[in-house]
Amino acid sequence: MSHEELQGQYELYAMGVAEDPERSEIREHLDRGCEVCMKEMRRARQVASMIGAAAPPATPSAKLRRRILASVGAEQRSFGWAPWLGLVAALSLVGAFYFEARERSSLEELAAVRSQMRQQAVDLTRLNEAMTIMNGADTRQVNFGAGPKGKIFVNPALGVLLIATNLPPAPAGKAYEMWVIPKGAKPVPAGMFQSQADGTAMHVRTGPVDMNGMTVAVTMEDQAGAAQPTSAILFAAPLQ
Repeated sequence: MSHEELQGQYELYAMGVAEDPERSEIREHLDRGCEVCMKEMRRARQVASMIGAAAPPATPSAKLRRRILASVGAEQRSFGWAPWLGLVAALSLVGAFYFEARERSSLEELAAVRSQMRQQAVDLTRLNEAMTIMNGADTRQVNFGAGPKGKIFVNPALGVLLIATNLPPAPAGKAYEMWVIPKGAKPVPAGMFQSQADGTAMHVRTGPVDMNGMTVAVTMEDQAGAAQPTSAILFAAPLQ
């Protein structure tokens, strides 16, 4: 299998999700010291690391899982009538309040799990969009640095992908806004995003873009966003 045929598989291999025959082919190339594949894997691992850091975790905590399982087990247990019916009658009111509280707590926790699962689906969709842009045949890559740094991938048919590090979280009520600036034209809003606590961020703007003389820039705006930049540009990456 040629290196051209393996393009788009290196990132999947680095993330551990590549499938055969491409996975075996890449491993064989690496085992024999293929310089092209080794170079591609260094790049793919860097990109996969940045994407992994930028994607917020959406896995329920072990404590949350234990509490949900425990509550389900409690609901499934049944108690037979005991000879001491008087004691049962005396405790019935307390038990009603207890199980009502447990049921309410379980419903809240299940709602939290569903919310986490929905967020996980959103994150997976975003990662798929990012990988599609990154591996597009016409995609161009631009690096930026000095303070916040990272990479911008632009595909004329698919859209723009921004991966950044060293980008502090925005203050309360604020968010970052990406702009696509066509040559000789006003900036076009390209979506709001937030950075993670560790300073990593990933933002995808899908859809066709005119790459001729285009610049991608980022400002900090109110959370609702702006039609035009209202603050200084934090960083910009012109396409050469």
